[in-house]
Amino acid sequence: MPKRALICGISGQDGAYLARLLLSKGYEVTGTSRDAQVASFANLDRLGLRSKVALESMVLTDFRSTLQTLDKVKPDEVYNLAGQTSVGLSFQQPVETMESVSLGCLNLLESIRFLGRDIRLYNASSGECFGDTAGQAADEETPFRPRSPYAVAKAAAHWAVVNYREAYGIHASNGILFNHESPLRPQRFVTKKIVAAACAIRRGARVPLRLGNIEVCRDWGFAPEYVDAMWRMLQLATPTDLVIASGRTSSLSDLVAAAFAEVDLDWAQHVEVDESLKRPSDVMYSAGNAQKALRVLGWRAERGMRDVVRIMVEDELASRPGGFA
Repeated sequence: MPKRALICGISGQDGAYLARLLLSKGYEVTGTSRDAQVASFANLDRLGLRSKVALESMVLTDFRSTLQTLDKVKPDEVYNLAGQTSVGLSFQQPVETMESVSLGCLNLLESIRFLGRDIRLYNASSGECFGDTAGQAADEETPFRPRSPYAVAKAAAHWAVVNYREAYGIHASNGILFNHESPLRPQRFVTKKIVAAACAIRRGARVPLRLGNIEVCRDWGFAPEYVDAMWRMLQLATPTDLVIASGRTSSLSDLVAAAFAEVDLDWAQHVEVDESLKRPSDVMYSAGNAQKALRVLGWRAERGMRDVVRIMVEDELASRPGGFA
């Protein structure tokens, strides 16, 4: 019998790539959305997967809905990628962020405990939980110092997973993922915003790209590689928490320069810093040390920031053909 996987948050970037990976391994894949009948699932359509997965309506913040879905699907593996995903938006929607991320994770854990079945859980933790790492690469022993409502919510979910693993013996793991991007990112994410603006300006658009703090430094990787680490974590005999990162850090201004260079433009002529776009508190330096993931999973990131930018630019140009102005 093929394994059954339930992906909570299948409509997002990671959910779509994970669905593709699991299908390639022979899994039966079910994905959830708050209302599966009206959700667009555009990313599944882009990858040609919509007809290959089952879709269920589930509200993670509703325990009854969560429990009923797990009881119906009877998954071997559950991947929790759901909840509010934007650090910037979390400052505007702190309550929704906390509920969707931390309460949603807790409902999954409690449902697994209640059902008493051998269900393995992967939870999407975040490198944002570490806060500013002051020029050092964070590993699994680095303490959390969250600096956004998003990071606070992710930290709460992370420790709920640890608690249920230790208290009830549930096979539950946290993937502490640092920034990972792809063409499937929506434009509210700064990487996609930058790539889309560079391509638009190269085609003749006259509107400058406005950004907040461009001196922040991040560890950027490629999303399809990171979902492979998620799957590998649930194949371990013993659950654990692992940092998943490229180990290479670049400033946002470096990423901007790379994106504009891909379309033969000087970014400095087209980018303006807008103070209103800066966050109330921000992480100036974020980097991850994924050496434990290499030892335990045999996983390492192959593509760095410039590779990811090139892939995103090529996709953006291909999606709007017609050449440059």
